[in-house]
Amino acid sequence: MTTTSAPTQATPSPFRRAVTITLVVIAALVVAFFVFASLFADWLWYRQLGFDGVLVTQWTARIVMFLVGFVAMALPVFAAIQLAYRLRPVYARLSSQLDHYQEVVEPLRRLAMWGIPVFFGFFAGFAASAQWETIWLWRNGVTTGDADPEFGLDTGFYLFQLPAYSAVLGFASAVLLVCLVVTALVAYLYGSVRIGQRELRISKAARIQLAIIAGVYLLVQAASLWLDRYKTLLSEGDRITGAAYVEVNAIIPGQTILAIAAAIVALLFFVTALIGRWRFPLIATGLLIVSSLVVGVAYPWVLFNIQVRPNQQNLESQYYQRNIDATKLAYGIDGLEKSDFQAVTDAAPGQLRADAETTASIRIMDPAIISPTIRQLEQYRGYYQFTDPMDVDRYEIDGTSQDAVVSVRELDMTQLGQAASWYNTTLVYTHGYGMVAAKGNARTADGNPQFLERGIPTAGELTDGEKYEPRVYFGETSPLYSIVGAPDGTDDIELDYPRGSDGAAQTKTTFSGDGGPEVGSVLNRLIYSMKFQSTDILFSDAINDESQILYDRDPVTRVKKAAPYLELDNDPYPSVVDGRIVWIVDGYTLSANYPYSSIVSLRDAISDTTNTAPRVALDDVNYIRNSVKATVDAYDGSVTLYAWDEEDPLLQAWQNIYPNTVEPISEMSGDLMSHVRYPTDLFKVQRAMLGTYHVDDAASFYARDNAWKTPDDPVSKTTVLQPPYYLTMQMPGQDAPSFSMFTSFIPASVGDNARNVLMGYLAVDSNAGNADGKKAEGYGKLRMLEISADVSVPGPGQVQNTFNSDDTISSQLNLLKQGQSEVLNGNLLTLPVGGGLLYVQPVFVQASSGTQLPTLRKILVAFGDEVAFEDTLQEALDELFGGDSGASAGDGEVTPSPDPSETPTPDDPADPGIPVDEMQAALDEARQALLDRAAALQDGDWAAYGEADARLTAALEKLLALEE
Repeated sequence: MTTTSAPTQATPSPFRRAVTITLVVIAALVVAFFVFASLFADWLWYRQLGFDGVLVTQWTARIVMFLVGFVAMALPVFAAIQLAYRLRPVYARLSSQLDHYQEVVEPLRRLAMWGIPVFFGFFAGFAASAQWETIWLWRNGVTTGDADPEFGLDTGFYLFQLPAYSAVLGFASAVLLVCLVVTALVAYLYGSVRIGQRELRISKAARIQLAIIAGVYLLVQAASLWLDRYKTLLSEGDRITGAAYVEVNAIIPGQTILAIAAAIVALLFFVTALIGRWRFPLIATGLLIVSSLVVGVAYPWVLFNIQVRPNQQNLESQYYQRNIDATKLAYGIDGLEKSDFQAVTDAAPGQLRADAETTASIRIMDPAIISPTIRQLEQYRGYYQFTDPMDVDRYEIDGTSQDAVVSVRELDMTQLGQAASWYNTTLVYTHGYGMVAAKGNARTADGNPQFLERGIPTAGELTDGEKYEPRVYFGETSPLYSIVGAPDGTDDIELDYPRGSDGAAQTKTTFSGDGGPEVGSVLNRLIYSMKFQSTDILFSDAINDESQILYDRDPVTRVKKAAPYLELDNDPYPSVVDGRIVWIVDGYTLSANYPYSSIVSLRDAISDTTNTAPRVALDDVNYIRNSVKATVDAYDGSVTLYAWDEEDPLLQAWQNIYPNTVEPISEMSGDLMSHVRYPTDLFKVQRAMLGTYHVDDAASFYARDNAWKTPDDPVSKTTVLQPPYYLTMQMPGQDAPSFSMFTSFIPASVGDNARNVLMGYLAVDSNAGNADGKKAEGYGKLRMLEISADVSVPGPGQVQNTFNSDDTISSQLNLLKQGQSEVLNGNLLTLPVGGGLLYVQPVFVQASSGTQLPTLRKILVAFGDEVAFEDTLQEALDELFGGDSGASAGDGEVTPSPDPSETPTPDDPADPGIPVDEMQAALDEARQALLDRAAALQDGDWAAYGEADARLTAALEKLLALEE
């Protein structure tokens, strides 16, 4: 007999086990260090900025909510599993299939009993942590003092409490459903629930447990149904947001009934837990489902189609009025001042005399067109750039407010080419330099901007008034990160600007502010080397103990991180304030929970020519406030938040959550106030709502016989809305001109059949004054001109079509397009002057290829059906109004340089003796010299620049001699 010994069991090698454990520990340490590095880098950034409390609040809230969510899910699930297992029958007859299941599950039972609750707990914890803002707003919410018209509750209930209650009930429903499922599974697996021979048998213990969980779940659903009554005031209906006739008379009473019924069914489940009869709660549950269909669906449908639809205006007018009133309040348009405007369409001499101050401020320099011109004239080096489009601001010059087109000179690192080494992009090219500002209402003789501030080093009205710090370390196009700073006495390595004293080609500097976390220590260098995935940060000898790393430098990014609860305006702009260049950023508090207020898509409302694809955090909203004005210092990146609307309940709640982060408005200096303006995106949202909600009564609202819309931009080649424009102007009813923003309205229609005639004109006073910590009295005042239907005033589309189709204008435009030239139509401005509405459009000419330098050549104007097309705005206005408009324009003293298209021919009897060939040659030489000079500026070739400038001067002198 042969015997075979059993195979020797393999014993794990101690070496392999040690290696495995070591690798696991190392991997865990590496992951932990990466997590620590990310968190620590955030902490360093926030601490340096002075907003570390914001980060601590977020971390604390997320951790607390994660723990609450984890425990609130894991503990009930663990208890449900343990009870179902411990209360299982000891001697239960199990089928062979269940026996097999138990054999498979039993070795893993202990792991499953702990693992399943932990698994669901983690998911619940992460879900709860994502809702921390909702819970914190509920805990820190305030009352508004306004009551909803249906239930009489403070609107703060809808803004703060209702979202939190809904979140809690939704979480509780999820927990109870999971508990119900795991209880049923464990009970079935261990015989407490048996299914066989067409009968269901449940042990007493399982019955009690399942019935109690089901009863609690129904109680939660009853509470949810009760809350749904209030949500009807936030739901979008056929015409309005909020409860209308059907909701008030059918749905709200029905939800009340269903909530009570659900509570009764829950009690029946509790009774079943005691007496063991499932028939009554199951029948009651079926009746509850049927009732919900009848009360929640069928009855409202019948009521609407039988009673409401035939009498909709009479039955729902009070609810429409609720919607009108709430919408106006929620969007800040309840203070709109409306006036009938009997527009004049006939132009007569002297008609603009009463509006001379407005016409003198008309902006003829289009910020969306002249950026290439500014770049050619002021770029100096290829690595500088300007924003496109440029921004609009105003400065007080010699006691007079002057509208200005502004930008800062920022870096363009893509133009460094082969010089773009890590050393150069991180340590040398660290900042832009200087503000460029041009008058909005003026031009030079050759059609270029007339500068208020320009050059390197900076020079002009702003520098003469008060020296300011010109260096721009923090801007919209700043490098990803820069490392700056050094001990005293260290050689400067940062490029300041490309000029120097004593024949030097450059001036260098060293950053001396406090703009970023210190990066001198080995730990910090390692942290940021990992963050930016650059070993150069770790090993560079140029980094010293005083080095700082500047990153997250875009002003919008910095404000968003300092105040994460704000939606920020898409148009931050730079200003020289109190000797510093600062970025001014408008912040909004938003909500979609204001009762009876209509919802608008924020993305659609703010989308226009200037911003075709806006990004927003919250799209559908029905409440907005410009609650915060923020500034970001362009030199050191410091962020300051000011409570612009201190009565905003959302801002008050967020201030409770993030205390000591927002300064009161009283801390704003008068110089800063003088540059604050009414925000663009808020105005866009308000005009979107006023297209429908400019009416005051429910009858007009229901009929929609006077609905408006914003016209499309007639200059754009695509179908996008015309943007609002800033302009110093005087609206009818105002005592004096004021820096304002305006838009126009045409009739709303479906499809392409809209009449492009003006129905309304909206302007808002955007001048905040110049007093310390105090808004000007008229700031934010919305004024609307409702244009009488008796007179047809052409809209922007009609006016643009008239300009393009007029024979005289077309022929002159064709002359401007001769050769290699391209004509650009500027922004079409609309002004309420002369008793009517005046349209003004600058016309620019640039080369169609190569170096493009848009220069202002002509001005188009229209009033009623009359149009004019002249070299200057002054000439165009005088031509339009019978030879003397009675007003002065900003370019009234400018004599434009002659254009080749306007050179008289030999057959012209008015100028029989002009040597045409010589003049044409001189003009060609002047144009070529101008282009060569611009190209030399772009390349930084100062020798070529001087040679081209001399040629241009000689050509102009020859032209003057020929004219004489």
